[in-house]
Amino acid sequence: MARKFISTADYPVVETQWGKLRGFLLDGIFNFYGIQYAKAERFRMPEDLEPWEGVKNATNYGCICPTMGNPIPSVEIMIPHRFWPENENCQFLNVWTKSLDKDAKKPVVVWYHGGGYADGSSLEQVAYEGDALCEYGDVVVVTVNHRLNILGYFDLSSYGEKYWNSGNAGNADIVASLKWINNNIAAFGGDPDNVTIFGQSGGGGKVCDMLQTPAAHGLFHKAILMSGGAGSMRAEEPEDHREFADAMLKSLGLSSIEELEKIPYDLLAKAYIHVANVLQKALMWHPIPNDWYLGHPVNVGFTDYAKKVPTIVTTVECEFTAFGPMNMVPDRDEYFKGHGDEALAAFRKAYPGKPEWMVPWISDRTSIAKFMDARAASDPETPGYTSVFALEFELDGGRPAWHCSDIPYVFHNTWRCPYTNIEGVSDKLEDEIAGALIAFARTGDPNHEGMPEWKPYTADCHATMVFDKVSECRVAYDEELNKVFQDYAPPFKFGMRIPKEDDAGREWQY
Repeated sequence: MARKFISTADYPVVETQWGKLRGFLLDGIFNFYGIQYAKAERFRMPEDLEPWEGVKNATNYGCICPTMGNPIPSVEIMIPHRFWPENENCQFLNVWTKSLDKDAKKPVVVWYHGGGYADGSSLEQVAYEGDALCEYGDVVVVTVNHRLNILGYFDLSSYGEKYWNSGNAGNADIVASLKWINNNIAAFGGDPDNVTIFGQSGGGGKVCDMLQTPAAHGLFHKAILMSGGAGSMRAEEPEDHREFADAMLKSLGLSSIEELEKIPYDLLAKAYIHVANVLQKALMWHPIPNDWYLGHPVNVGFTDYAKKVPTIVTTVECEFTAFGPMNMVPDRDEYFKGHGDEALAAFRKAYPGKPEWMVPWISDRTSIAKFMDARAASDPETPGYTSVFALEFELDGGRPAWHCSDIPYVFHNTWRCPYTNIEGVSDKLEDEIAGALIAFARTGDPNHEGMPEWKPYTADCHATMVFDKVSECRVAYDEELNKVFQDYAPPFKFGMRIPKEDDAGREWQY
């Protein structure tokens, strides 16, 4: 059956602060792709655009930020991807809406993608498409590209004032996108005074960063951190970015840091990779605490603004089972230093009926507990919620939820991803999860009629919604298991691998 499509010279056209944009209408959803929200010179802060005459097309996705190493398709059945042309001028966003009425004042939900601070894009995962969530929840959906890796988080501040915030350039793009939304989203039917930011993995980290970035305050009103952000994805010791920059200049035969601004990205990336191999270490891309970004809230405390922002923090049952074959399960007793039986007993209590081989793979949620405890203590009156996505998929004879496997449910996009199709389960669970996002975006409370009561996490009630074939809100359900992990399991450490100079590519497993 043909779908209803409209895109003419003058419809749909929206007036923004810098000029007019034309998108298209498909089955009642207005689509605007590749909207440029800022511009920036390399290593510098983003700037406003120049106004334009006439009507610009917003019918193509914008370029994505370049990444170091070509993606090799991998585990696509578990995390379906799309790949797209790259360019460091990547400040683009996409909008889906059901109305162009400036007075519609629909809730706005803004997505920041995963891939750490090094990779990814607003359209990379098939599940990021915003039309289904827009249709289901009658909200305005926005997805955002921004600078990454050496373009977004290379700290050159020691070279002079013009580089004062180069270590946060990627996050400065995110703030610029929020400013654009604040100034323009009403023209797309959205309410600039009701903006929810949400992101997964590195995107969850970026959402957390905005809580701690005064320049973003007032531009968003609710926050959702999915599988990232509650724990600090930062290097354990301060990293010397100048050591890398000086060595890169030497390897390139350049005499000034300004010359790094002008060389092609590929040459810049190759110089960094060469130096990483010479130094036998790699930089962990992440924002740099300073007067602009104040640092992770668990380390430095929540900002006054963050204390008042209703927040949801989520994880999945076994975050890292996407990163290796199922037969690589470690020996339980060896993994827990002789305390395998204690770990198993705690696991059975937390996840009754789940396969026991999962024990070493299960997500340690201690960092989430620390975040939620600190958030609850910072302002007991502002609600905070946490959840676990605990579904077992009909893949490989039964595979527990992995990193990214919840995203199609959040976006109401299970129909786009083959693995999510479980008869009698997918539709109901998708409505529970996407419905919770919509309810939270509207009111700051994720509860809705289609799911069990989801209690807030407080100092006295450590409540967690466990999303599964039969969802249930449980209190302190996995704290014994988390303690076993903390006492006996090997610590998990974030880090960047040293890229190979002859690397033909790398697997995309996020």
